[in-house]
Amino acid sequence: MAAVCAVVVLVTTLRHRRVGEDDDPSETPDVIEYMTMMIGVVYAIVLGLAIAGVWEARNAAEDHVRAEAQALHEVSERVRIYPADVRDRIRADVDAYVGHVATTEWQSMADRGELTDEGARLLDRVRHAVTDYEPADEFEAQAYQPLMDQVMAADQARGARADSTEATMPAVVWFGLITGGLVTLGMIFALQIRRTAREMILAGLFSALIAFLLFLIWDFDAPYSRGVATTAEPFLELFPHLDR
Repeated sequence: MAAVCAVVVLVTTLRHRRVGEDDDPSETPDVIEYMTMMIGVVYAIVLGLAIAGVWEARNAAEDHVRAEAQALHEVSERVRIYPADVRDRIRADVDAYVGHVATTEWQSMADRGELTDEGARLLDRVRHAVTDYEPADEFEAQAYQPLMDQVMAADQARGARADSTEATMPAVVWFGLITGGLVTLGMIFALQIRRTAREMILAGLFSALIAFLLFLIWDFDAPYSRGVATTAEPFLELFPHLDR
């Protein structure tokens, strides 16, 4: 933001020094003022849509994480009716998967934007531990299918989490956002602004606002990394014993 402000102010200052004494800024054609207004309106709409898109994608990423953590928590709680050895084995498999996701896999998503093969293997072990057990009575049989549903929900949430690690904005959209920002800032000079304190401050604030909004889109474009990132907090909240 500071760099953009400095460039705008510097170019305005240099341009003002090169104009002649007879230059009259008030003679800016009406068509240029109209074009500047329309470009600003259109670019503001594009920026608003881009921000809404990356914000919605970030919220969806948080929902995927919470859904996966909640499904695994339900598996860990509902196996309490199973025999002690089966219950402990399933809970140990769930804890191993959650611990891996909250540490190793989360770092992999932040660094490389992908999930780990070990995470998939650990989730498969949870699924096999649930499916391989044969209920001993009617009460356990009634809990079997809901447990399978929760394992499937966790698997679906994991797949959605894998899809949301990719950037939301494609390269062509970034090209349009950056080009539009340059054109919008360039129209400032077409208006022949003077080097008064008021106009220089307004030009600097306007350029800083565009730079900030572009930075905001870039930051939200990666839900699991960068500044305002989705964290593994839902896993640690539902499995507090793993955070010790």
